Amino acid sequence: MNIWSYVIRRLLYTVPIILGVCLIIFIIFNLSGYDPAQILLGKHATAKQIAEVRAELGLDKPLIEQYFDIVKSAFTFDFGRSWASKQDIIEMIKEGAVPSLTLTFPAFLISTVISILLSLLVAFFRGTFIDKAVVVKCVGMMSIPSLAYILFFQYFFAYEMGWFEISGYEHGFPNFIPYVSLPIIIMVIISLGPDLRYFRTVILDDIYQDYVRTARAKGLTEKVVLLKHVLKNSMIPIITYVVIQLPFLILGTLLLESFFSIPGLGGLTVKAVFDNDFPVIKAMTILSAMAYVIFTVITDILYTVVDPRVRLK
Repeated sequence: MNIWSYVIRRLLYTVPIILGVCLIIFIIFNLSGYDPAQILLGKHATAKQIAEVRAELGLDKPLIEQYFDIVKSAFTFDFGRSWASKQDIIEMIKEGAVPSLTLTFPAFLISTVISILLSLLVAFFRGTFIDKAVVVKCVGMMSIPSLAYILFFQYFFAYEMGWFEISGYEHGFPNFIPYVSLPIIIMVIISLGPDLRYFRTVILDDIYQDYVRTARAKGLTEKVVLLKHVLKNSMIPIITYVVIQLPFLILGTLLLESFFSIPGLGGLTVKAVFDNDFPVIKAMTILSAMAYVIFTVITDILYTVVDPRVRLK
C-alpha cells in the first residue's frame, strides 16, 4: 500500500476517536453536576448574575449544541477565550509551547540516548555484578517520588549551593538556559530509571533469539552483535516507547514547570485547574488526545523504516 494512502486512511480512522474523546470531555465537564458559573462567581452570587455569566459563557445553549462546539474546537483549534484571563486560548498555548519544549525536549533527548547506551552496556555485561547493580539502581530511582527529587535538588543545588536559578524564565536563546538547566537534570534523573529498565528488557529479549546465536557462530564479536543486530531488531518496541512520549513533551511537565515557575503548558494547565478555567482545561485535554492519536500513526509509519518486513496494510 502507498504510504500516503495509508496515512490518509489512518487519519480518517482518528475522526471517530476524536468524536468519542469530545463526547467524554463533554460528559465530564457539562454533566458532572457542577455549575461553572456558580464556581466562578462564588456561593454568594445571585440567580441573575449566574444567568448572565451562563449566557456569556454559552452554558445556556442546548446540550447538543455545546457538544458540537467542543467538536468544532477540536478540528478548528478555536478554543475561545480563557474564563480567568480573557485571553485567546490558542495564543496562550502558543506562548506556553516554547518554554515547555526548551525544558522537555533536551531532557527527553539526553535521557533516551543515555538509557539506550547504558542498556547496551548492561546487556554486554548481563548476569554480572554491573548488570545487577544497574537494575537495583533503576528500581531505587523509580521508587523515589518525583516531588522528592524536585524539592531536594531545588533546595540543595539552587538555594544552598547557588549553582542554578531557583525559579523563573527568560525568553530567547541562550537566556533561558540557566533557568531550565536544573529542571532538565531532574527530568533526566526521573526518566532514567524506567527508560533504562525498559530498554534493557527489550534488548535482553532479543539477545537470546536464534539469529543472535547464528551471528555468534559466524564469528562476530559481541559488540558487533549488539550494535549491528540486536539494537536494530529492538528498534520497533523502542520506537513505540519513545514516540508515544512525544505528545507529553509538547504538553510540558506539570510539577517541574509549577515548582520552577516556567511559563509552559504544564504550568498553564495547573493554573487553569486552580482558577476553574474550564475552557483551558478542555483545550489541553483535547490537544492531548489528538497529539496521542497523531503520534500513534507516526509510530506505525516509522516501523516500516526500521524493519522492511513490516508492511502497511
